[in-house]
Amino acid sequence: MHLPASQIPGLVWAYHLHEGSTPARALPDDEVKTLPGEGFFWFHFSLADARLPAFLESLGVLPEAALVALTTHETHPSVNVDEGYLYGTLVDYQRDFDQSTREIGFLHYAVFGRFIVTTRLHPLASVDSVRFAVEKTPGKFDTPIDIFEQIVANFQRSLFGLVKEITADLNVIEDAVYSNREPLKHQKELQPLRRSIVRLHRHMRTLLTAMRHAAAAEEDEMPEGFADVSARSTSRLEAAGHEVDALQERARLLHEEVNSLTSIETNRHLYIMSVMTVLIMPPTLVTGFFGMNTGGLPFQKDDLGTVSAFGAIGVSVLLAWWLLRRAGIF
Repeated sequence: MHLPASQIPGLVWAYHLHEGSTPARALPDDEVKTLPGEGFFWFHFSLADARLPAFLESLGVLPEAALVALTTHETHPSVNVDEGYLYGTLVDYQRDFDQSTREIGFLHYAVFGRFIVTTRLHPLASVDSVRFAVEKTPGKFDTPIDIFEQIVANFQRSLFGLVKEITADLNVIEDAVYSNREPLKHQKELQPLRRSIVRLHRHMRTLLTAMRHAAAAEEDEMPEGFADVSARSTSRLEAAGHEVDALQERARLLHEEVNSLTSIETNRHLYIMSVMTVLIMPPTLVTGFFGMNTGGLPFQKDDLGTVSAFGAIGVSVLLAWWLLRRAGIF
C-alpha cells in the first residue's frame, strides 16, 4: 500500500505499530510515503474533508463495500466480514474539547491485512481513548483487530459511565415524583432522558445483532483473530445491553407514574373549575332575571331591592351547594 507524499486529505493521525514492546510511532504527512514491510498501521480520517472518498478509492486496496462503509454518513451500526475484510460502523459518543458528551456519533472502519482504517465526522471519545492507549502502552496491540476490539471495549466502558449518570438523574426525578412535587416539571425533565435511552437501546441492539451475524460467517471470510474478538465483544455488549434494558424499563415506569400524577393533577383542576361553574350558575340566572328590564320585576320600587337581590343570589349559591352535597359531588 503506497500513499502519496503530499498532504493526505482528512488525515487526523497515522500510527505505525509493532508486536511486542516496541512503542507505536506517529507518522507525520511527510513520512507517509512508502510504508515499511513490518508491523501494522492505523490511519484515522475525518469525513469533513470532501476529498477523502476519492483519495481512499485511489489507493486501490479496498473493496467497494469497504469504501462505501468508510465514506458513508450511515447512522446505523453494522459489522460485516467478506474475504478477510472487516468493515462497517460502530457507535460512540462525541467528544467536545476535553470531555465526552451524550451525543451519539459513528465510527466507520475497515480492517484488512496490516491495516485498520477509521473515519468519523465528529471527534469521538472511545477512539481518542484508544489513541492514548496506543501511545502510552507499548505491546498492548499486536494486530489491527486488537485496536478494533479495544474501541468496542472503550465504548462499553463509556456506556456504563453514561448509565451511571442517567441513573443518578432518574434517582433525583424519582424522589421528587414520589414526593408529589410538580409532576409537569419532572415530565419535561424526563423526556430528554428517555429519548437518549431509547436511541442508545436501539443502537446497542443493532450493534449486538450485527456482531452475532458477523461471528456466524464462514471462518475463511473472517480476518485472522476475529472469531475470538467477536466472542469477547459480544459478551461485553450483552452485559451493556442488560444495563440499558434495565434503565429503559425504569424510565418507562417512571414516565407512567409521572403521567398518572399529571392526570390526577389535571382532573383535580377540572373538578375545582366544574364546582365553581356550578356554584356560579344560579347567581348568573338571578342577575339575568333582574336584568331583563321588563315591567313587574320584584324589588323594582323597593328601597332595599338591591340588598334583596343580593340575598337571592346568596340563597341560590347555598341551594346549589346543598344540592351538590346531597348528591355526593362536593
